[in-house]
Amino acid sequence: MTPSDGNDSEDDGVDLELLALLRQSMKISPANGATSAAAVDTHVLTGAQYVSNQAIDVALDSASTRAAADHISRAMQRGDYSMQTWSQHDLHPSACDGEATVDFIFTMDLLNFSFWSETEAAADRFQVRYRGQVWTGYWSLVAALRRAVDEDIPITQPAFWCDEDQCTLDRLRTVFRSETAEEMPLLEERLACLREAGQVLCRSYGGRFANVIDAAAGSATALVNLVAEQFPCFRDEVSFDHERVRFLKRAQILVADLWACFDGKQWGEFRDIDKITAFADYRIPQILHSLGCLRYSPALETHIRLKRPIVSGHSWEVQLRGCSVWCVDLIRREIARKDPHATVHAILIDFFLYDTMKERELDGKEDLPHHRTRSIWY
Repeated sequence: MTPSDGNDSEDDGVDLELLALLRQSMKISPANGATSAAAVDTHVLTGAQYVSNQAIDVALDSASTRAAADHISRAMQRGDYSMQTWSQHDLHPSACDGEATVDFIFTMDLLNFSFWSETEAAADRFQVRYRGQVWTGYWSLVAALRRAVDEDIPITQPAFWCDEDQCTLDRLRTVFRSETAEEMPLLEERLACLREAGQVLCRSYGGRFANVIDAAAGSATALVNLVAEQFPCFRDEVSFDHERVRFLKRAQILVADLWACFDGKQWGEFRDIDKITAFADYRIPQILHSLGCLRYSPALETHIRLKRPIVSGHSWEVQLRGCSVWCVDLIRREIARKDPHATVHAILIDFFLYDTMKERELDGKEDLPHHRTRSIWY
């Protein structure tokens, strides 16, 4: 199956009037798909820079940031990490499955938040068994979705999400059943996200997320903005020092996953993929601190070390997220400064840092725990 060419929108049940209004508000021409310069900014990076400039509990270390850039650049040059790394994992879906993969990725990132456990013993934490192997963290989500598809549960279908008789909390408990007594966190919130997204897709996009991608006309930033505008559960933004700051973590990683899975082609073809920033979660601040790129105030560092919760939207949390996004962009700029021919996006740097932190966790080399904020944003 190939991406829709936009000619069958009416047959798909797309709200054409809404689509026209969205294109107009985002300055996308239906004739040629061109997006004006004014429409391409998600404002994530400018917000991150603002937070970094105003932060008093998180600071960037220039020397360590440059050292991290050298380390990451060498890894990229050796071929240790590339765009293809994403698709090489056994659990990630294959581009060969066409639109079914688009549906899977949208579902995956719709629910891609808050996997950390409050249970100290690793053996007692939430985990999913799939094809003879046990998975935790983010991979527990992917494994559970793959298992549900194998069991003919239509977990990636918007019409199913809208059906209050079929898509229930008990059904989700079956989909995300654990090998331990611990349940996947925020199950009720995950159900609410599915329900909301299903209603938007079935009402305005013919029940197909592929139509949302088509509406963005090949622009990564337009798709991020469109997803955040149409689906409130993706609208990851806060007020910091009287300014609105956008992080849009899941909307951005959704676009990045499409790009990586489809190798920049078909549903993953975006002319401005380089405008996507790092994804403000709890692992990126952790690895940046471990590398010495971020430094914390004594009060914040003690709070994190004692594994005390930080409320979503708290100044500490916003500083951790904003400074991390800005730091990754400085790393990207340093790599580009030293090698103008290098093509390294913030996406790949983020993926590399995330995987590096997970490896350190498995090896018992965590210098400092990740901060603990429970929310649907990451």
